[in-house]
Amino acid sequence: MNPKVILPGVFLAVLFLMSSVSEAPYVKLTNVVCESINKSWAVFHYCRLKAYSRNKTSLNINATFLHPTNNVTLKLKMMKKLSGYKPFLFDVTIDACRFLRKRHNPVIKMFYSFIKDYSTLNHTCPYEGLQMVSDYHTAVFPVPLPTGDYGVLLDFIFDGKKQFHVNIYFTFVEDF
Repeated sequence: MNPKVILPGVFLAVLFLMSSVSEAPYVKLTNVVCESINKSWAVFHYCRLKAYSRNKTSLNINATFLHPTNNVTLKLKMMKKLSGYKPFLFDVTIDACRFLRKRHNPVIKMFYSFIKDYSTLNHTCPYEGLQMVSDYHTAVFPVPLPTGDYGVLLDFIFDGKKQFHVNIYFTFVEDF
C-alpha cells in the first residue's frame, strides 16, 4: 500500500470521527433566587440548587402558602445575559388558576411541562399549605436557543398584589 494514500485516509477518518462526536444540547441550572415580599402569605423554607456533576444540578424549592389562594396571576419573563440581563423571547402575564383548569397558553404550557412531574403545583386553585418543586434537573426546549446564559423571572401575584418572586438562571449549550 502506498503511504501517500493511507496517511491522508487515516487523517480524514480521524477528522470525521472528531467532528461527529458533538455534545447534545443541555441546560445547566446556575442560580435560583426566591423572595417572599409578603411573609404573611408565603414563606420559603428553602430555595436552592444541588450539584450532581459539572453539568447537572437540580432545583429544590419548598414554600408554604399561609392562606388559601384562589386568584393567582403569574408574570413570566425570559431574559438573556448580554452585558446584563436583557428581555428575550417572552414577557407573559396570565391568570394561573384559569391556566391550570384549561392549558390555553403555549408559552406557559411549555414551562409548566418542565416542572409538572417534579412539583405539587399540578392541581387547580385554591393553593394552600406546603408547595414544592423537588429534584428538577432537566429541560428540553422545543424552540432553538442560542448558546448563552438566561434567566426566567416569575412574579406571583395573589389578589392583585405581588406576593413573591422566583428567579431561575441557567446556561444553555447548543450543539456545536
